[in-house]
Amino acid sequence: MPSPKSVLGFQPTDDKTIANWRQITDYFAKLDSASKKVTIKEIGKSTNGKPLIVAFISSEKNLKDLERYRQISAKLADPRTIKSETELADLIKNGKTIVSISCSIHSTEIVASQMSMNLAYELATASDADTKEILDNTILLLIPSSNPDGIDIVANWYRKTLGTKSEGTAPLELYHHYAGHDNNRDWFMLNLVETQAITKLYWREWFPQFVYDVHQQGQNSSRFTIPPFFDPPNPRISPSILREVGLVGYKMAADLQAKGIAGVATNASYDTWWHGGFRSAPYYHNSIGILSEAASADLMSPIDVKKEDLARTRTRGLNNLLDTATNFPDAWQGGTWRPADIANIEMIASRSLLSLAAKYRPRYLRNFYEYGKANLEAKPSEPKAFIVAAGQPNAEAVARFIEILREQGIEVERMTNELWVKMEPDADFHEMPLGGYLIFVNQPQKNNILSLFEKQVYPNRLLPNGDAEAPYDVAGWTLPLQMGVEYDAAWEIRDLERDKLTLKRVTTTNEVRAALDLEQTGTPFKGARYPLKSLPKIALYKGSLPSMDEGWTRLVLDNFRIGYRSITDTDMRAGNFVCEQKVTPGTSINCDAVILPADGENAIVNGLSADRYPADFAGGIGEQGVANLKKYVENGGKLICFDDSCGLVMNRFGLPVRNLLADRKRNEFYNPGSIVSLDVDTSQRLARGLGPKVAAYFSTSSAFEIAADARVKIIARYARKDALLSGWMLGEKYLNGKPALVEVPYGNGSIVMFAFRPQHRGQSWATFPFIFNALEK
Repeated sequence: MPSPKSVLGFQPTDDKTIANWRQITDYFAKLDSASKKVTIKEIGKSTNGKPLIVAFISSEKNLKDLERYRQISAKLADPRTIKSETELADLIKNGKTIVSISCSIHSTEIVASQMSMNLAYELATASDADTKEILDNTILLLIPSSNPDGIDIVANWYRKTLGTKSEGTAPLELYHHYAGHDNNRDWFMLNLVETQAITKLYWREWFPQFVYDVHQQGQNSSRFTIPPFFDPPNPRISPSILREVGLVGYKMAADLQAKGIAGVATNASYDTWWHGGFRSAPYYHNSIGILSEAASADLMSPIDVKKEDLARTRTRGLNNLLDTATNFPDAWQGGTWRPADIANIEMIASRSLLSLAAKYRPRYLRNFYEYGKANLEAKPSEPKAFIVAAGQPNAEAVARFIEILREQGIEVERMTNELWVKMEPDADFHEMPLGGYLIFVNQPQKNNILSLFEKQVYPNRLLPNGDAEAPYDVAGWTLPLQMGVEYDAAWEIRDLERDKLTLKRVTTTNEVRAALDLEQTGTPFKGARYPLKSLPKIALYKGSLPSMDEGWTRLVLDNFRIGYRSITDTDMRAGNFVCEQKVTPGTSINCDAVILPADGENAIVNGLSADRYPADFAGGIGEQGVANLKKYVENGGKLICFDDSCGLVMNRFGLPVRNLLADRKRNEFYNPGSIVSLDVDTSQRLARGLGPKVAAYFSTSSAFEIAADARVKIIARYARKDALLSGWMLGEKYLNGKPALVEVPYGNGSIVMFAFRPQHRGQSWATFPFIFNALEK
């Protein structure tokens, strides 16, 4: 049986060793060939074309009958397919607990990807009773990494910088081509091919009862943070699932304590409010999602953690990392921290989960069935369905929205005749024309449907000093609002001509695109049609300091087939704004527009520090780059700024615009990520094709104040009242009626300034048209 060391030439997780993706996949392939307890399947390709693999690990007998166990899990996931208690009892008796463990989606959190080989080898070779019970009663879907491209980016950078001042630093590029760290913010939107492949594996094929997402956190933190999680919980998560999440966490904590591991925290830092993460999305699919966060080293290099640094660290639920508490009963006092320490903790936690899943297999299978069954029951407080009406002008957004729902296992029906619908419980019936889409609420995924369609109302959580308490991620995400898709809640539905509703289940992407008169794509999530009338020459700033917002901007441009070039720090310093070289020697054409993604002034101007990075990549655009950018606009260029980057332009270009929220304290104004309403001046060119009300995404963003008598076009303002549509906003009065999108003349050119992020995580389709209009010649 090949051990990881015998194949790699080193023991994974030892100091200053790292396996790249080819080495990891080669090891798993060899283990597959040698072991009857391991089967490797490729479930798709990464963004850059690398194989995305899953290791199925179980007993030899179970692996011979994988398809049977998959079908059992699929039936338990949909109680409508089970016709009797006898059939249910038989499925529970014969089924296996499906557990998925996924490693290193964030590639700088590298240790779990290396640990995965050790875990697979241990399960394939151990002969003790505990391991046998795990293999007999569970089927493990082990994903060595859901981000293969990032593993190679980090491995290549780490090897290149080993022994230099840059050893242990993050690489000079996003570790996911488009999303970087935000690749774990895509689990209901499905923008990324990796998310799409794993979503299909989980919620259309295998339906795991457990999903464990293995992460790392900052160095000066608890050694390990696990469930139960911090408040607030999302009300659309089953209380029983929250209890089960806590039970798993306490089992992990108890097992770690038994092994003498100090510094393990529960009920701290991470909450269960937000939907779109690897471990949080499973809650809405009736699965138990587990997150662990181990303290990091310097990638695969050990570090020394000082006691005084731990004493200065504060986080939700942990006021002092050197003091014991009920949720932190054995504080770690500092010392040397190695990758092997991280791996040891992750191995113990993984075995704890697998042991629980095996020992209580019938209970977990029964509970899984009951969660889905409970969702089939109608409740007076819930609508019967949501309707996406026909005839909306934004057909691409509607098509993608329906595609997103369907690809994560939500059933969508097309209305083949007119229906009469009550939009409120006590309202009159309203006619709804044929051609729209109907999403019934009472499906096994009810909580997923409600969480995506409903407006979130985040609790008003304040610290003792009156400051807003920051949530783990965003506060609101209502998907049709973000995408600009019109929808209605249907509390009662009738067909006046028939006794029974006549509907057609949507089963393919092309059905939707054909119905909306859009180009056929053949497969889901293939690019949208080109939205511009002209062919502008576009440059997108891409600094040496990797930017997730830049990545998401690239994704939007690529998805809509809009050409662009990346403009670097070196280009900015040299004044190189050329987008096209002419055949005649020495002649060229400057770009029509330059986009600055939502990065702050310091990040753009100063970039990376020369203390840890090579001089060639340090320093940002510098003062010379700022001067050249001014000159580019003065000479007739167009500069488009998203959110944070507006600060650079306001401060350095002497514009008659300022961010009036910049000086507001957190007890005065706070919005950590919510959907807000814009009032749009539809007479403006930048508002072409948009209505008078548009939903925009605000995430600690800006609001403008314009100097008196300034020549500034105001294209959109935040709504004068009731601006919050979904999420949480403290101090809305500071936002109401303030400019949110403006165009400022500058020399012979112009500057378009978005106070918000119009392409937020590739989700905010409602505001994409503003970007497209700004890009037009």
